[in-house]
Amino acid sequence: MTLGGSAGSGIVVPRNFRLLEELERGEKGIGDGTVSYGMDDGDDIYMRSWTGTIIGPLNTVHEGRIYQLKLFCDKDYPNKPPSVRFHSRINMTCVNPDTGVVDTRKFLVLGNWQRDYTMEYILTQLKKEMAASHNRKLVQPPEGTYF
Repeated sequence: MTLGGSAGSGIVVPRNFRLLEELERGEKGIGDGTVSYGMDDGDDIYMRSWTGTIIGPLNTVHEGRIYQLKLFCDKDYPNKPPSVRFHSRINMTCVNPDTGVVDTRKFLVLGNWQRDYTMEYILTQLKKEMAASHNRKLVQPPEGTYF
């Protein structure tokens, strides 16, 4: 979860270097392959717009579903969290049912943001949230529908 030096080292990695590290990790693939991310526009020199993908966790209503998300890293990232929005329709307690926006008050990774959190961490924690008891059995919109 920590990039750009060891925690507590006092070194602050500049935004673009940090995003380049995240891009490299995203392109190499993460863990078991059920979470991935990359840039929307390779020509965006500010590296603001990203796409994430989560394959729903086993033994939940999300199992086998592929969810697409949009992450937007403003100029203050990583000091402030990116905005995160599901493009694929999903029913989760931390996601606005009309817009797909992940609510920072209900998804504490964003609400209690720390500079060393990454987009990878956000996506893996959203996948864990899908498997939480309050989300794992919620009725879902038809697969292949979008916000």
